[in-house]
Amino acid sequence: MGLETHVRVKSNTKMFCSCQNALELAPEPNINVCPVCMGFPGMLPTVSAGVIDLAVRASHAMRCTVQETSIFDRKSYFYPDLPMGYQITQLYEPIAMGGEVRALVENEIKTFRIHHMHIENDAGKLVHAGWKTLCDYNRAGSPLMEIVTEPDFRSKADVLGYLEELQKLMRWCGASDADMEKWQLRCDVNISVRLRGESGFRNRVELKNINSFSSIGRAIDVEFVRQIDIYEAGGTIDQETRGWSDERGVSTPMRSKEDAMDYRYFPDPDLPPLRLTREFIDERKIDELPMDRRLKYSSEYKLIEDDARILSGDHITSDFYEELVSITKDPKKSCSYITTILFAIFEAQDTKMGLADIKWETREIARVIELVNSDELSSTNSKIVIEKLVFEWGKADEWVDSLALRQSNDLGALETIADAVIAESPNQLAEYKSGKVNLFGFFVGQCMKKSAGQGNPKIFTEILKKKLS
Repeated sequence: MGLETHVRVKSNTKMFCSCQNALELAPEPNINVCPVCMGFPGMLPTVSAGVIDLAVRASHAMRCTVQETSIFDRKSYFYPDLPMGYQITQLYEPIAMGGEVRALVENEIKTFRIHHMHIENDAGKLVHAGWKTLCDYNRAGSPLMEIVTEPDFRSKADVLGYLEELQKLMRWCGASDADMEKWQLRCDVNISVRLRGESGFRNRVELKNINSFSSIGRAIDVEFVRQIDIYEAGGTIDQETRGWSDERGVSTPMRSKEDAMDYRYFPDPDLPPLRLTREFIDERKIDELPMDRRLKYSSEYKLIEDDARILSGDHITSDFYEELVSITKDPKKSCSYITTILFAIFEAQDTKMGLADIKWETREIARVIELVNSDELSSTNSKIVIEKLVFEWGKADEWVDSLALRQSNDLGALETIADAVIAESPNQLAEYKSGKVNLFGFFVGQCMKKSAGQGNPKIFTEILKKKLS
């Protein structure tokens, strides 16, 4: 299998005009349109600088070679939602060549090659209502990145692993939210089958415009079986494009698979070559990718795989964790405070909340961890302090003191409290001495109560072990 993935660029404007980009569904049809994206005669396109900026960042995220010169071409085909009668794309000189995406597939790191990535404008949307077909051009002219792979995929797991990592990369570099439910990422799967050991490729079928991971998996399963059944019955596979109905679980023919000549490509006469300076390209390079950090968290920080995956899942979480570890020097405890305490606080809120919404400085949560490590704050009370920091900001030490949560490590003072508790509990002491060792918790609890919760339970435990032995 090989994939062609269309990713909506997260720019403010459309690709060749100043209309609002179709990142979200507009409240009404045909409100974000102008003479340029509607293809009115005499209107000239102008390339959006924001689109180019994000496309270069996405290219670096896939480790592609960004071309200093790329050319826009016209791809001619006629649909009601394509107002110009052609699409502006890049066939002969795309913006990026080569590249790779590393993905974790069934606990194995696999590398999938990128053939090229080009940018193009999207078509509009057809809405079928009864016997009528309506055209909504809000999406027409919105910028897309089409990412074309080599035929490196041998299983459904390969495809899904690659797409999940590609989605992460697009979000990591800020080029796209890649939300499949909003059609910001959709995929064409080109699939052919052959006998084991057979060289070369047989005719391929393109499954068009699938926009969910689960649908892609089901479509691959069905097409795999369909092609094998045809070959085993003595038939041949037509090279064609098929549409996928997820509700019915079947694909249906749309058209025979076109070659480039069918689209009558030629350089767009209204757009000069796109020329990028080496400085512009290099300024947008990305050093560490999600997979780099995920592997570091597993191997160097010794985190479990699930924690490594979560912490490397998006740039904000990963950067926060990196900064926290740089202060605390404690990767495991830093991980625990993010994944079990902070995330639990966020999930308990009625409105969506995340690390991006926090106003504190990272060193304040680092200070909470330091206080716990030095036994000045209990792990239970640390959750109270962090919740105060999330919603009311301030300083960790100030909250600890104002809430009277700081633990006492004064050995002499704690020993005096322990002596008093033992003296005040003769019956429990006698029962403990007679073998009811579960009463030990009673003595620790009474010591904590007498110290108003400020005694260090670890020190109380050690003192009581000696005094009750």
